[in-house]
Amino acid sequence: MTQMISKVDAQQSLLQPEPYRAFASVLPEEGIIRRRPVAGPEPLSYSQERIWIHSQLAGVPLYNESITIHKTGSLDLQALERSLSEILRRHEAWRTTFNKIDGCAVQIVNPASAVTLLTSDIREFPADEREAEALRLATVETRQPFDLVEGPLLRFNLIRLNDDVHRLYITAHQVIVDGVSVHHVFFPELVSLYKAFSTGKRSPLPELPIQYSDFVYWHRQWLRGGKLADQLAYWSQQLTGNLPSLELHTDRTRPASQTLRGAIQPFVLTRDLSEAARIASNRGGVTLFITLLTAFYTLLHRYTGQRTIVVGTVAPAGRKHSEVQQLLGYFQNPVALLIDLSDNPTFYELQQRARDVTVGALGNDDVPFELLVENLRLLRDPKRHPAFQVAISLKPSLPILDPEWNVTTMDVASGGARWDFYLEFDNRPDGILGRVQYNPDLFDAGTISQLLEDFRFLLGDLAANPLRRVAG
Repeated sequence: MTQMISKVDAQQSLLQPEPYRAFASVLPEEGIIRRRPVAGPEPLSYSQERIWIHSQLAGVPLYNESITIHKTGSLDLQALERSLSEILRRHEAWRTTFNKIDGCAVQIVNPASAVTLLTSDIREFPADEREAEALRLATVETRQPFDLVEGPLLRFNLIRLNDDVHRLYITAHQVIVDGVSVHHVFFPELVSLYKAFSTGKRSPLPELPIQYSDFVYWHRQWLRGGKLADQLAYWSQQLTGNLPSLELHTDRTRPASQTLRGAIQPFVLTRDLSEAARIASNRGGVTLFITLLTAFYTLLHRYTGQRTIVVGTVAPAGRKHSEVQQLLGYFQNPVALLIDLSDNPTFYELQQRARDVTVGALGNDDVPFELLVENLRLLRDPKRHPAFQVAISLKPSLPILDPEWNVTTMDVASGGARWDFYLEFDNRPDGILGRVQYNPDLFDAGTISQLLEDFRFLLGDLAANPLRRVAG
């Protein structure tokens, strides 16, 4: 019988998203996911419904996600295509499209088919121009819209930069993918399958006991069992009244309605600063995410002077169950993290508050975000997101598999942005990677560069001086 992940297992498992490792006690205690009893089209998950609706209204490729697979050394094209084909066969979520039946949105699982890679050879470009050209080609592809009805909802583009340097750019609609999918399911499966197929062996991967649609069926039943009411009660206490809008200075007047246009600035935190942040996390008894969040709260407080601040994050809500750890699909749900800085706490005190707020949010993150907005009657302002204008997240740690393979998701801009700006981090051994996704209708690139410099300073100050007050 499949059982829930214990606290020790959750802390040790690479498959457990980083925020949950320290807060495994928030995992539900009952419920086993099995194959759904009836075959055929299944409704969308609550998180998918939100994306499905917004995708049709946005007018920009808001939910196009880019995945970059880096491969050095020789490349067996046939083995790579066969590996991708096997992943699509195994995971229904990546061959799903979406339509309406009797007025209701449903998932349509399409038959598996062989992958034939579109390839581009740019070896004729000067060596110092190839990276830029590969990025240009990937960006053009990432900004092409998807047809959610016709599909497919992912595209592959293999670029050869040198005899032994390749990039596999994958553009996927977010309705079928999340960070755990990329780092802990797709990438390990791709490397494992390629090694087997390129040496004439069979797939080493066991068949999956359930599929994404089985999770959707279970999750909807689970929420009807009283869990939804319990979690709504928590949020009713946590987010009372009108949430404060973040009054950040912008370079241009905020448009009458959100444009959702986006640009990115990738960045790297040095090895020394990254290690200092990890040490500060251990010293405070919190995860790295909490330390980064604490520095972010401090930055926003110093920029605005506001005493109550709401920051958003994307919680891997559906990943709490062991049965879904090996599934590709979208399991995330936005949550609001509200904190009070009115007494000018120390960095250390703010770390503990950020931890407590995050624990509470993760323990109640199954409430569909749109339902939360409706139930709490949050003010809808066409100029702003209804709960938070800025967000932060930390990607799941990448397992070390093979020096010839790597994966990144920070380098290609889709042209869309869901919030005013969004800080994303990726914890790597040689330093924390990151990017800011921001709306260029609000901020100049120079303003974002300065924001990053200020964030680096505050993160280092927090690590060196945990008893310093956040107001300076």
